[in-house]
Amino acid sequence: MVTDDGADWRETRRHAVQAHAAADERRRAAEQAEAAELVDAFVAEARQRGLATTRLVAVSYDGRHRYRTGLHGWYVDRARHRAVDAAGRFHLLTVPASLRALLFGATPEPSPPPLVIGRGGRDGESLPLEALLRRRLSAGDDWP
Repeated sequence: MVTDDGADWRETRRHAVQAHAAADERRRAAEQAEAAELVDAFVAEARQRGLATTRLVAVSYDGRHRYRTGLHGWYVDRARHRAVDAAGRFHLLTVPASLRALLFGATPEPSPPPLVIGRGGRDGESLPLEALLRRRLSAGDDWP
């Protein structure tokens, strides 16, 4: 038999969980908006400096295959797994392995840029997006 105290506790707990989830969503949205501003500033600066865009290539999750894409932009990490296209959209250039992608190319979807690259990764290394983009601008066209 459930007492009123148990029902009250469950209701209070449910409200607390909802409030926590809403706060987390607001934080995530604010971080994504800030990161999007950084990406927009990067694109403007790259164009101003005359950095050449390149055709972006996607890689399979296992790293065995490389796929053509219809995207042009700038790689922002040396591993060439993250890029910003000429339209200012952030892309993770890792995709599932696929015979179709080998034949016709891959179409990686843009994703919201993270404010911190590698947060929560196994190796423990993370880097603020701003530092990554600044490093890319500093390298100019001498990027590997």
